[in-house]
Amino acid sequence: MTNPTVQIPGPIDPPARLLMGPGPISAYPSVLTAMSAALVGQYDPFMTRTMTETQELYRAVWSTRNDATMLVDGTSRAGIEAAIVSLVRPGDRVLVPIFGRFGHLLAEIAERALAEVHTIETEWGQVFTPAAIEEAVVRVKPTLLALVQGDTSTTMNQPLDEIGAICAKHGVLFYSDATASLGGNEFDADDWGLDAATAGLQKCLGGPSGSAPITLSERAVEVVRSRARIEAGIREPGDPDASDFVRSNYFDLGMILDYWGPRRLNHHTEATSMLYGARECARVLLLEGRDEVIARHRLAGAAMLAGVQALGLTVFGDIAHKMNNVVAVEIPDGVPGDEARAALLTDFGIEIGTSFGPLHGRVWRIGTMGYNARQDAVLTTLSALEAVLRRYGAAVPVAGGVEAAADVYRGH
Repeated sequence: MTNPTVQIPGPIDPPARLLMGPGPISAYPSVLTAMSAALVGQYDPFMTRTMTETQELYRAVWSTRNDATMLVDGTSRAGIEAAIVSLVRPGDRVLVPIFGRFGHLLAEIAERALAEVHTIETEWGQVFTPAAIEEAVVRVKPTLLALVQGDTSTTMNQPLDEIGAICAKHGVLFYSDATASLGGNEFDADDWGLDAATAGLQKCLGGPSGSAPITLSERAVEVVRSRARIEAGIREPGDPDASDFVRSNYFDLGMILDYWGPRRLNHHTEATSMLYGARECARVLLLEGRDEVIARHRLAGAAMLAGVQALGLTVFGDIAHKMNNVVAVEIPDGVPGDEARAALLTDFGIEIGTSFGPLHGRVWRIGTMGYNARQDAVLTTLSALEAVLRRYGAAVPVAGGVEAAADVYRGH
């Protein structure tokens, strides 16, 4: 047997970066510290206590009393898929209002779950009115409404506060993907009537991608449990037939509920370091104060908005419905968008984002979220952006962006 020759690299040594794009972002230092803590066995009393603590912390983050609040081990997309695959059976009607890239993602996952998917769309940069959603609910008669709250592809924040009542009125389960918004924008799972919601750590929660917080109402849990009864050969009136749903092992929320529940039934080996990181993301947020963190994101977002406008950049979309934590700006005529972004990264160590679909190459997306929703990060980014814009021939006022953003902070 011939052993291949391999060049052994040195220890991992990433460059210093200020991540000011739409996510992932720079993690809170204490989150990275928590993730380096020693591992324990998955049934060690410390592990089970940490899981219980994490559940309690995320109930406060979601603003819910749901017992079924836990983590799905995987990126935010794992949480989305677990929710949809576990709540939808083949042939169920699913309604997805699409106002950006991630609405298309929800629709695709529902299609893969063999649902009958119906979509409504609005122009990128806009959101839906409650009336438009209710009209579609009445017309489609879905089992599930799947709706993104904050879509970073457009930076829009879809209002959810009236949607839960609409779904309850028409007997529809209400699911929201809050990956890009949770922690930096208002989210009140119970008051808004959510049946299911999922998120990720890599945006406003200030951690790395790899763990997906999820919360389920009692009604959603009953849908999930009906499938578990079928698997056990027990069928109650109203339960679907055993052949009526797509069986997933890893994303089976019934099994995951048992794993996180009092019995701690084995489902998989918990991603211990990610559990530590997720716990610390929630702990840091609640230590500062949930409302205070949202206000910090709102202030940082307002400062960045004022700064880019003072640089003469045109803001994309309906500003009234922009997320607190990210802004999209039109790339000025004559400025090579990708080349300018590369210059920001190479010369200043700052990353901002481009976008997708109809906005690719048309806008930059600049985030102010999690650990980076702070004054020095905002001002440093605006100063570097001004320098790069001037390098590529854009006429921008000297220190205009920095001063406008600083004025927002001074006036706070």
